[in-house]
Amino acid sequence: MKAQVKEIEQNLRHFTGTEMFYYIPILRTRFTDGLKYLANAADCYWLITDASVIAKSLKNRSKWVTIDFKRMSEEKQDYTGYEAEIIYSDGNDNVLETHRYNATDFPLDELRLFFVNDTLMLPSEY
Repeated sequence: MKAQVKEIEQNLRHFTGTEMFYYIPILRTRFTDGLKYLANAADCYWLITDASVIAKSLKNRSKWVTIDFKRMSEEKQDYTGYEAEIIYSDGNDNVLETHRYNATDFPLDELRLFFVNDTLMLPSEY
C-alpha cells in the first residue's frame, strides 16, 4: 500500500493543466486528467462525486471552493470516531462546510482540490 501511495503522489505532481475534460453528467461537473488518473489509481470516484455535489451546493457562497481531504491522526480517530474529513473553504481560510467520514479506503493521507466554474481539478491543473 505504501508503494502505491508514493507512486500516486509522484504521478499527481506531473499534471499541469489538462488536455481533456471528463464529465459527471447528472451533476454537470467537469473534472480533469489528474482527477481521472486519481480516480482510477485510487479507486475513488466517490471522492469526485462527493466533492462535486458539496462544492456545487456552495457556489452561491463562493465562486471558488478549496476542498481539503485529511485523514485524522489515530488519536483523533479514537476521540472523534471519524477516520477522515473533507473541509470546504473559499480559499481564504473561511470554512464553508466540513464533512466527516467514519471510514475510508482512500489511500492518501491528504489531498487538496479546487472547484471553480463547475470544474474539479488538482491545484497544479488550475
